[in-house]
Amino acid sequence: MNQSQQQEIKNQLWKFSPIPNIEESNFNKILERFYDMGVEGLTRENTQNAMDGRLLGFDGPVVLTIRTGSIKKSDVPGIDEVIDRILCLEGRNSYTKEAIQHMKNKINQEEIRYISFEDYNTRGLTGAKNGQSGSPKDTWGIYAYNKGVHFEESDSAVETSRGGSHGVGKIASNAASDINLMYFANCDEFGDKHLGGTVQLIEHVYEDQCYRSTGYFTDIEFLDESKSKFYPYENHFHPVFEKKTRGLKIIIPFLRDEFDNEDEIIKSVCDSFFVSILRGKLEVIVNDEKITRDTLPQYVKNPRYYNQDITEAKKEFTPLYLDTYLSKEPQELEVSDGVKEFRFKLYFRYDEDIPKGRVAVVRTIGMKIEDFRVTSNVNKPFNAVLIGNADEDAYLKSLENESHTKLSSEHIKDPELKKRAKRFINNLSKEIAKIIEAALKEHNSIDGKMDTKDILYIMETQFKKELSDSMGTVMITNGKPVVKAKIDVPKKEKRKKGEGRKQDPPTKKRDPLKRQKRQDSDNGTETEEQTRTKYSANPNMVERIILGNREILKFDFTQSDQITNETSCDISFSIIDGMGVEYSNEFKIRDNFSTIADLNSGVNYDFTDNVIKNVRITNGVAELQMQLKGSYNKSLKFVYYVEV
Repeated sequence: MNQSQQQEIKNQLWKFSPIPNIEESNFNKILERFYDMGVEGLTRENTQNAMDGRLLGFDGPVVLTIRTGSIKKSDVPGIDEVIDRILCLEGRNSYTKEAIQHMKNKINQEEIRYISFEDYNTRGLTGAKNGQSGSPKDTWGIYAYNKGVHFEESDSAVETSRGGSHGVGKIASNAASDINLMYFANCDEFGDKHLGGTVQLIEHVYEDQCYRSTGYFTDIEFLDESKSKFYPYENHFHPVFEKKTRGLKIIIPFLRDEFDNEDEIIKSVCDSFFVSILRGKLEVIVNDEKITRDTLPQYVKNPRYYNQDITEAKKEFTPLYLDTYLSKEPQELEVSDGVKEFRFKLYFRYDEDIPKGRVAVVRTIGMKIEDFRVTSNVNKPFNAVLIGNADEDAYLKSLENESHTKLSSEHIKDPELKKRAKRFINNLSKEIAKIIEAALKEHNSIDGKMDTKDILYIMETQFKKELSDSMGTVMITNGKPVVKAKIDVPKKEKRKKGEGRKQDPPTKKRDPLKRQKRQDSDNGTETEEQTRTKYSANPNMVERIILGNREILKFDFTQSDQITNETSCDISFSIIDGMGVEYSNEFKIRDNFSTIADLNSGVNYDFTDNVIKNVRITNGVAELQMQLKGSYNKSLKFVYYVEV
């Protein structure tokens, strides 16, 4: 490259690296991932970055100011060069063609929307004057020029507490722009002010030369004909792009319409960082709205942002988390990965009005990772917040996915660590499930409100002896209802004087399901439709609990040889009185339940007056949740029939 060509490149504000040929014709896939996460993902990533950059040894809060507004397109640094690149892009599939056309439509605006994230009481990036140095101490070079890399603190304790770890969150800001464009303004400890930026396009041809997809808003120094080094621009640009105090400021021009929502930004802050804010580690100002430890409850309790009806808390749980965290004393929870025990604080609340049970898994930094679903308990009436210490924090950090929104083992490559991670996540569910189960028993014990013995179908002394034996064979006639067959009870023989007691025959192990064979009523042969087998369920395999206007049924078939390999069944009901008399046609399912759904997946089941169809069996267990109608009699007892 001669000096003339070098000078031409240097005169351009945006730098793209030349390549011999175009090999990749798609946009960076991480862009779509963060785009799908919406304003929540954008706010979460930039708030987390601000907290990661907090001043060491400073006891006060990190302050983050989020502003939205409008500026002239001409005030965006180097925008004409970006537009020239966009105009030469060529899509080679339907997705890239659509994305490029969207960009071209947006660059015609003369006034554009933007969002900025400016932090205070933070360190900012270091070593900007050293440019693309490659030194781990120069965080400007890592942030500005390295994709998929994040700076690691020299202090391991500080590094553990940081939210970031995968190095992909920087691209979240690009995803919020209609043209994948973002800038970052920095002021370091010496007061030096610089501006950088990136734009994410696709590999393209510009003036007969092929270029890489990523462009950098940066200056360049040529070391010789083949080597060069990036250096940042000193910041003398439009005030929107200024950063006058120590720290970092992210500016995203051409803000997407779906991200331009102040209410959703405020909710995102409250959802992910309510613990940080309550602990005084973070304050956030969104335009004129200030969220602090004193004002946070005002936002969370405001119906403008959150539905305040506890019975409707099915997707948004922040109001529940806030109440749980503030009102409950934490209890210790130990969870093992098979090698090491981790100890957490669990703030737990049981409330029968809560429709969906979730656990906020929170890092010590105060950032919520996810609304954790406890296996087989997602519809139980509880709410909880889980927080660990330094060791627990480090382990949770290793389990986070790239977007810091879920505990996962999928990204772990080491087979042993992956196995341990799966075990930990499973054990986390199991340990919390024990607490949920204990709370259910405690709140449904004999306390004047509800006696679980009255709502669990069990054999009691008022029933006839050996009730399950008295429920004889049930036959289905063609088109006729269920009828109970008569049972011949053998008479007890008298023993003659001097005659010893006859030895009882050896008892056989009885399956908890009693077979009921279906036959055609006319000729006694099974038809094609009647090849299924019907069983009466032993009372010990059925658990029944009523919670407000819901009833939960659990069928445990794990001890039944007949259902070992079954994945679904039909279930029907019959009323039974205190003397064991069955009334097979007295109870109509449709008259008593408005909906019947799988307890774990929430999928609704079809049902007739007497049969619930295709009930899912998972690992030998079927669990149902029924919405009760007002006419339902909660004191009824039933015998259940299972057909497979």
